[in-house]
Amino acid sequence: MTRVAAIDCGTNSVRLLIADISGERLTDVERRMEIVRLGQDVDRTGRLAPEALERTFAAMRGYAKLIREHAVPGDEPARTPVGMPVRVVATSATRDAANRADFVSGVREIFGVEPEVVTGAEEAGLSFTGATRGLAAEGAGEAAEGPYLVVDIGGGSTEFVVGTVAGTAEGVVTGAMSVDIGCVRLTERHLTSAGDPPSREAVQAAITDIEAAMDRVEAAVPVRNARTLVGLAGSVTTVAGIALGLPAYDPARIHHSRIPAERVHEVSGRLLRMTHEERAAIPVMHPGRVDVIGAGALILGRIVGRYGFREVVVSEHDILDGIAWSLV
Repeated sequence: MTRVAAIDCGTNSVRLLIADISGERLTDVERRMEIVRLGQDVDRTGRLAPEALERTFAAMRGYAKLIREHAVPGDEPARTPVGMPVRVVATSATRDAANRADFVSGVREIFGVEPEVVTGAEEAGLSFTGATRGLAAEGAGEAAEGPYLVVDIGGGSTEFVVGTVAGTAEGVVTGAMSVDIGCVRLTERHLTSAGDPPSREAVQAAITDIEAAMDRVEAAVPVRNARTLVGLAGSVTTVAGIALGLPAYDPARIHHSRIPAERVHEVSGRLLRMTHEERAAIPVMHPGRVDVIGAGALILGRIVGRYGFREVVVSEHDILDGIAWSLV
């Protein structure tokens, strides 16, 4: 058994997974998420804001403390200053920022390791590994036919990856692409100043961006070969929680749930017609997602509709789990 720590730093949130890995089994020790909005205004300014960096570093200092507390005495492989193998992966917002060196130096100081600002293709591959390896290990893969289209809707970007095998160390990936449509990016670009709820014109402008991005994806990735859509990340899991009518956010109920296409469209449309206050009152809604969930749900709905999927299989396991697997 190897104990590892994976950190995923995205546009909207920073997440931690401390896990024990033995053979084909990954067991959570700690799984944490904090909304830090690292990508605040990056689409407009091209830089990481000082206050966004400080929010992110504050969350990371708390994670480093947790990692040290969970270090296994005498466990020597890939020793780091925090006591176990650690990999820190940063994605869309950091890729786009002119001052990403500030982020890199801060992470190095906190964890003692160099963060990796991964490409969109690398991000997609990690997401595919995390999602599909979990499908097979937990018995859900039998009912979910491949090939799989894994879609990771983040804050700044969305990753599309098609693969034919679930549950192996590498999978068999036949195509992957990252496009700059995400719940934070689209909200800041089209919805923030468009009223509460946003106007039809603003929503249509966001749809135009989404469809243009999917045109590029379809030209490069065999998305229409996929038989099962697997959706990852907070926008998807929140839509699932709403569709299931949960009284509170429940990862065990959400993980590997199947949400019919008509429910996805219903929830997406409803969220875009709600005010900020109405969205905040939804029981499964994380406070940090209230202002961006409409855009995230819209992205999911357009993907389901355009590619003709009857449902989305929702996974709580994603790039974070892929990062953890990569350490062994």
